[in-house]
Amino acid sequence: MTNSLGNMILELQQSYSKKDFTSTTGKRAAIYARVSTVEQADEGYSIDAQLKILRQVCEEKGFELVEEFVDRGISGKDVVNRPGLQAMLQAVEERRLDIVLVWKMNRLSRKITDMLNIVDSLKLRNVEFYSHTDNIDTNTPQGSFQFHIMAAVSEFERKNIAENVKMGMIERAQSGRWNGGVVYGYDIIKVRDTMRKRGDTILEINPDEAEVVRRIFTLYNLGDGYKTIANLLNREGYKTKHKREHSINGIKTILTNPLYAGYIRYNVRQEWATKRRNNINPDPVLVKGIHDPIIDAETWKKTQELLKGRSYTPNRVHSGSYLLTGIMKCPQCGAGMVLSRTTNRRKNGEKRVLEYYACGQWKNKGSSVCSSNGVRIDKANPYVINRIRELLNDRSLLKGLIEAVNKNAKEGIQPLQKRHAHLTRRLESLERKREKTFGLYEDGMIKKVEVQKRLEASDFDIETTKNELSQIARKLREQDRLKVDTDVVESVLSNFMTLYDEALTVEQQKRLVRILVEEITIDASRQIETIQIKLNEEVIRFFSNKGGDDPDGSPPPFSLLLNIA
Repeated sequence: MTNSLGNMILELQQSYSKKDFTSTTGKRAAIYARVSTVEQADEGYSIDAQLKILRQVCEEKGFELVEEFVDRGISGKDVVNRPGLQAMLQAVEERRLDIVLVWKMNRLSRKITDMLNIVDSLKLRNVEFYSHTDNIDTNTPQGSFQFHIMAAVSEFERKNIAENVKMGMIERAQSGRWNGGVVYGYDIIKVRDTMRKRGDTILEINPDEAEVVRRIFTLYNLGDGYKTIANLLNREGYKTKHKREHSINGIKTILTNPLYAGYIRYNVRQEWATKRRNNINPDPVLVKGIHDPIIDAETWKKTQELLKGRSYTPNRVHSGSYLLTGIMKCPQCGAGMVLSRTTNRRKNGEKRVLEYYACGQWKNKGSSVCSSNGVRIDKANPYVINRIRELLNDRSLLKGLIEAVNKNAKEGIQPLQKRHAHLTRRLESLERKREKTFGLYEDGMIKKVEVQKRLEASDFDIETTKNELSQIARKLREQDRLKVDTDVVESVLSNFMTLYDEALTVEQQKRLVRILVEEITIDASRQIETIQIKLNEEVIRFFSNKGGDDPDGSPPPFSLLLNIA
């Protein structure tokens, strides 16, 4: 089946290559280039190579190359976490392009659904898609048919590779070798291995971190809890592998990881990319590792018995049904505030539970990182809702606030223009410097190794500058759309209050608040200082439709903040 499919694709490519499907000149073209670190090292199709080839294509076909979008060292398994791709899609949305060129189809994505969705979104805006290596132009029925076949083949290859990699990692784990990334208590040491192209790695005990690991087990076995241990380590200045403070979850992870007792555990959670923590493997790999243990078997056994006996689950950091969790910010560290409870006893002996919004950092990592900065929930919630209601009923105040916001937005264009001019000059300087490097090499002044080193640094600076220029240019184009009308805001607030008052559950009310309110800050005396309301197209559309279309989380074309406190 694979051979017949390959032959079909080959025939399509041969017949299709005879067509001059890109002869129309004057099209506004953009290049999208992507490469992962491994691909760049092993396969040789670097960002520079892709850009060079596609620039030549634009020149040969008479396209006007207006923008280049680059994702360096980023996997093609998803589209969300790729700033270059997202910037390209934004340019398409704003009708700034007529054609998008890629070196190869899988540069766009390795998932067929993502590729089809992206190309469909291009078609909706009359933007053509051209893949150079695959010789595909989706502007024709034949090219579109070929694209669908190639997309299916590309996803098949991706899944096949992923399955082979997974099998290899399971086999590696079964032989007692570590498959994960960095782990506290150990250093990852590279070793030569003639059977593996890039060598192998082993775990070697980090003496300083190992002492901390042993102390964590000792403290827990003596009766201390996760938070107490984390707080103690943070007070004494100990950091994690990533130079951050120790947390409740971090301490628990160490205490439950058999790696420290000399074992390798692998494949605990299956299909992590899609199901995250919800697909526990009942039979994971658990074997004796080839690495040295940090704690002895007796300590490990005692700890696991205590963990099972205590059955302690730390409080959730993100509480479910409390209006302002996450959007209210700690005045000390800026972290989101979360639910915290305290129990007081009245004079008559009756217990009283008080609920607060408290700093999430304090809740998770202890008082060595931040203070609780608690704000009573029964006071904060009604204050915020009443403040929105008061603003709705005071049109003159609302009008004054909106006029001030519009004025600030208009004045904000000047620094953007200055930054754009500065970056334009910097880009010209970087490109001259790049050309000078070639000149020095041609004159025999520097060696090839030095040329490569300089070009890598220069290309990185150029790409970074171009990306920032593109973002600023987009913001400048949006300035004309930033003016907000008082009637529109009044309608948004009115519909918000209607939906809020009619909501049947606290969870529904919380969802409405999170759509409308960007952030709430409190001052040092724990009083609400600012309430920032979001004003963007998604919010306006949602409340204009009275809750009919929930925002999807994608960045809106413009966004203003209205401070009402």
